Amino acid sequence: MTQHDSDRLGSGGSAGLRERAGQYLTFALGNEVYGLEILKVQEIIGMTTVTKVPRTPDFLRGVINLRGKVIPVVDLRTKFGMETHEDTNLTCIIVVQVMRDSQQVTMGVIVDEVAEVLDVRADQIEPPPTFGTNTQTEFISGMGKVGSKVIILLDTDRVLSWGEVDAISEVAAST
Repeated sequence: MTQHDSDRLGSGGSAGLRERAGQYLTFALGNEVYGLEILKVQEIIGMTTVTKVPRTPDFLRGVINLRGKVIPVVDLRTKFGMETHEDTNLTCIIVVQVMRDSQQVTMGVIVDEVAEVLDVRADQIEPPPTFGTNTQTEFISGMGKVGSKVIILLDTDRVLSWGEVDAISEVAAST
């Protein structure tokens, strides 16, 4: 394990892996399976009408009205540079809580389909691979190996940069 891996996993390296063990909501984007810490997930809703907000980044699909509260919605396919496709009856929005400094921001992420909640033990988690200095993977907290599956475990608080979270917070506040 490199120093870079240790830094991303938290102090103690393997202690950082132990901290990442737990339940993950898994979902698909294309052929890949991703996981979000279940404690960061507020709810899952079916795809609904998303209101586009002008002059926002491409990955920000828009905003939705969730029981009287306007929340921004991010298209993870676009954010991850994947090919876009039409929403299906399996496409849904995972409503998550993201921490920005000490403030909690509620936002939705659009995924192709939700799979299941999995228990991922510390011994099933490896550090994210290193792809070189030009590839940003700080939003990956680890790679889960469950059975024959490899699950890309996402750090919800780092999927978006601080500037992107600030911009999204401003969009939500202004609508």
